[in-house]
Amino acid sequence: GGRVDPGPFALPVAAAQSGLRPEEEHLVKLFEKASRSVVFITNAAIKRSIFLDTSREVAQGIGSGFVWDKKGHIVTNYHVIAGADSIIVGFDSKTSYRARVVGVTADKDLAVLKIDAPAQGLYPLSIRRSDNLKVGMMALAIGNPFGLDRSLSKGIISALGREFRSLTGRTITGAIQTDAAINPGNSGGPLLDSGGRLIGVNTKITSGSRSNSGVGFAIPVNTVNRVVGQLIRFGKVKRPALGIYNFSDEQARYLDVEKGVVIRNVAKNSGAERAGLRGIKELRNGRISLGDVIIAVATEVVDDTDDLLNALEKFKGGDKVKVKILRDGKEKTLTVQLQEIE
Repeated sequence: GGRVDPGPFALPVAAAQSGLRPEEEHLVKLFEKASRSVVFITNAAIKRSIFLDTSREVAQGIGSGFVWDKKGHIVTNYHVIAGADSIIVGFDSKTSYRARVVGVTADKDLAVLKIDAPAQGLYPLSIRRSDNLKVGMMALAIGNPFGLDRSLSKGIISALGREFRSLTGRTITGAIQTDAAINPGNSGGPLLDSGGRLIGVNTKITSGSRSNSGVGFAIPVNTVNRVVGQLIRFGKVKRPALGIYNFSDEQARYLDVEKGVVIRNVAKNSGAERAGLRGIKELRNGRISLGDVIIAVATEVVDDTDDLLNALEKFKGGDKVKVKILRDGKEKTLTVQLQEIE
């Protein structure tokens, strides 16, 4: 056909020569660069023959991960590597390494692996803070969907501050919701902003089928940063605690406490004991007097155990926090110094 006049939307010469729009050119380059940081993760279980003296490795799960630092730390979802006898990390260059597990937290669905790879071949992703994200910003998911080759899917940040449940039933708060396609094999891969910086770890599809339902979630990078740092240093996540033992939410409801966390007893020499928090008491007539009910920590309302754990997570051991309680029907606020527990 005849030549079409480009009109006012004429492209820069380089983009025009490659036949790409500037945005396409940018995405092509971003994918090429970020792909070097993204890995395939194969989780193998050893199957032993009952009849013959043989065993073989069988791939039982496939997911994605990404390079965290030049020391060979790789970040992925916990559920990608759960129950693995051996883990293989594969790169774009078609090289692969056996990985060992450095630390995991099922509560946050994160795991850190380590491979012995030369530093010059490792390209850590650059990191962005998640507190300056906005709904409507571009979101790019890179991963290994359905065990195929690396892929890029593009969408936007659909919502911030979402919650979803991890494998342990704990809620992961502050999650990023995106419409960038996140499939089972993308799990553990990075969610990036338009500059190719990490904003989250793709982790969950809400559809019951294996297909992508148009709603994906990512663990926000601020959480990832904190958790990965602790897993590398300690192999586990240390968290701050009040020094109380509480009734479960079901038990609290049985005790006719509709909202809040009921203290069962207080640990000896804990911040809670020093602050004067009280557990249940057995009275002379054999009846029980209810302990303090925690209804808020700092500015966070506490309706259940999950709320309490998530509120405490914003602090560290040694911090002093205001704890609002109900005692004998009256509200009271005490200051508790937190301690670190594993």
